[in-house]
Amino acid sequence: MQFILEPWPWYVSGPLIALIMFSLIYLGKTFGMSSNLRTLCAIGGAGKKVKFFDFDWKSQRWNLIVVLGAIIGGFIAHQFLSVPTNIDLNPETIKNLSKLGFDNAGQSLLPAELYSWDAVFSLKGILILTIGGFLVGFGTRYAGGCTSGHAITGLSSLQLPSLIAVIGFFIGGLIMIHLLFPLIFG
Repeated sequence: MQFILEPWPWYVSGPLIALIMFSLIYLGKTFGMSSNLRTLCAIGGAGKKVKFFDFDWKSQRWNLIVVLGAIIGGFIAHQFLSVPTNIDLNPETIKNLSKLGFDNAGQSLLPAELYSWDAVFSLKGILILTIGGFLVGFGTRYAGGCTSGHAITGLSSLQLPSLIAVIGFFIGGLIMIHLLFPLIFG
């Protein structure tokens, strides 16, 4: 059996996302990965220590299927529906990344300088994961949701706080990549 190993075009994936979002809104449900983490923490008993996790997690069981689907879908996409390919990066971007120590910029989606066990278990890697994880967790709680929740659910249901949060995510990403990234890897 031959699979087409290319990304789905926007006119297929976009309407599928819209159909899922319409279904969730119709059913009175919201989508976001951070709510799943909250549910997992509640299942693990975190509600005994922190009031935020003290809620009826059983009402969110349906949302855990989203996590399972993301894991299975990611595995299938990676193992069976993709091929290793070079990324068509701007030559100036490749030059700038090379200056920052990324030897194979544009040759894989996940640069080994960030996504290898050697990088993760280095002091720098552990600090990046710890500080980054704290900032993501703090930001998610402060913004009242994660990027997927605000950008997909919040914007599709026309929520102003989600628009403000998404604008903040983009500003934060620009600050990270243009100011902090060169300091960390320069």
